[in-house]
Amino acid sequence: MDFIAGEVIYLNKPLEWTSFDLVNRFRHKLTRKLHVKKIKVGHAGTLDPLATGVMIVCTGRATKRIEEFQYETKEYIATLKLGETTPSFDLEEEIDAVYPTEHITRVKVEEVLKSFTGSIQQVPPVFSAVKVNGKRAYKFARKGRTVELKPKTLVIDELELLDYRLPFITLRVVCSKGTYIRALARDIGESLLSGAHLTALERTRIGNITLDMCLPVEEIDAFLDNVMIKITD
Repeated sequence: MDFIAGEVIYLNKPLEWTSFDLVNRFRHKLTRKLHVKKIKVGHAGTLDPLATGVMIVCTGRATKRIEEFQYETKEYIATLKLGETTPSFDLEEEIDAVYPTEHITRVKVEEVLKSFTGSIQQVPPVFSAVKVNGKRAYKFARKGRTVELKPKTLVIDELELLDYRLPFITLRVVCSKGTYIRALARDIGESLLSGAHLTALERTRIGNITLDMCLPVEEIDAFLDNVMIKITD
């Protein structure tokens, strides 16, 4: 493989790592293996630290393909806890409100999920990388400042209820670029006349790249030892 000219690698992002942590770890190992000081490495499709799963990493001239991968359809497995909300819509922040769940049934959940299939409007989370006046929204949120984010149009191709064990539900989501699963959890909670936040999230597919094709972090060294590397000028 010729990483300097450009290669595409599929990695499984670990829990609590940022996407940049994973890219930096791979870049560090790669530069040491190649005995070079610098090499261009980037990723397609950021995952939150509390999410795991498919991460496409590109090197060299293959980084030009990042935008192509970002526009691919993505699939996630998401677990939501109903009846509680957090400011970040996941476990990054503490619970800030509690709501009733006694009125929620499996039939009601399935009805609500149907309303989120197709083209929808979604307001991104304030704890996100969306820019507001040139700054990331999460920087305002972490300082306790209120910011107003505009809704974006996106597409939910499939939304399937995989497991129903109140207060938890597990969903399979197939969606377009720009979808925030945390925000989807918020909106589903509201539509159920309750609240919700994300407790687990795994990206299982980007386009045709599935989780079983992805390399665990602990196997990167062995992978680099076993592939043939051609150093270009």
